[in-house]
Amino acid sequence: MSRSLSFGRRAKNSLFYLFSVFTTLFALFFLGAIFWELIRSGFAGLDWSDFTENTPPPMTDGGFLNALVGSLIMTTIAMSLATVVGVLVATFLSEFRKQARLGSVVRFLNDILLSAPSIIIGLFIYALLVVPFGGFSGIAGSIALAIVALPMITRTCEDVLRIVPDQLREAGIALGLKRSTVTLRIIYRSARAGMVTAVLLALGRVAGETAPLLFTALNNSGFSANLFAPMPNLPVMIYQFAMSPYENWKELAWAASLLITVFILALNVFSRVIFRPSTSS
Repeated sequence: MSRSLSFGRRAKNSLFYLFSVFTTLFALFFLGAIFWELIRSGFAGLDWSDFTENTPPPMTDGGFLNALVGSLIMTTIAMSLATVVGVLVATFLSEFRKQARLGSVVRFLNDILLSAPSIIIGLFIYALLVVPFGGFSGIAGSIALAIVALPMITRTCEDVLRIVPDQLREAGIALGLKRSTVTLRIIYRSARAGMVTAVLLALGRVAGETAPLLFTALNNSGFSANLFAPMPNLPVMIYQFAMSPYENWKELAWAASLLITVFILALNVFSRVIFRPSTSS
């Protein structure tokens, strides 16, 4: 009886293991196919002029310098806002309101925002900033991207802060330090690697967001650093150029897609390799 039961368990374990391997390989196949298509089509369109010239009219040479600069400006502003607010909210939830009702409400709302589609955030900023002020703008796009990144930074930083041993907090308070001093000088330093990883992962997400920018920053065919006017950006440029009938625009869309993909991949690898916990004694 025991041998039969043991054989049945081993058989179920083997079947589940084979199923897991098959589904993993199935997912990796399509992921590899997508990445290969990006390399094959995007690498052919990459040229030095892509980084030195603005987006061109149909059937003429050009690049995506304006879109690249616009994306860098909006992403920098968005991540600056999201990082400051996200870290402060995570500190509030982890260090001051772990079990309080207010902390539970804030955590619940953050989880809802984390799962909200980015296009809904774009529509919200469209109604809040674009319509009342009469036009698309880079600042509206930056705020939309900040809201997309905010819940991810908040949730990840809270988890990282909460795994810091309580003995460190107790030791700091026992030395007569203020709670704020303990948080800034002890807790933050202990959780620094995880918090930086959270910011980098959020940056990787917002770098390729298109839907919020369609309703906020839109696009601009020229070079513009004006935050109060439509601002060029790579995601919307890719969306518009990929759907166009012009071959030179499609080549630029593939090249920009490869650039964003490599950037996001590099961020993920960097965050996991550089900031992984040390196993040395």
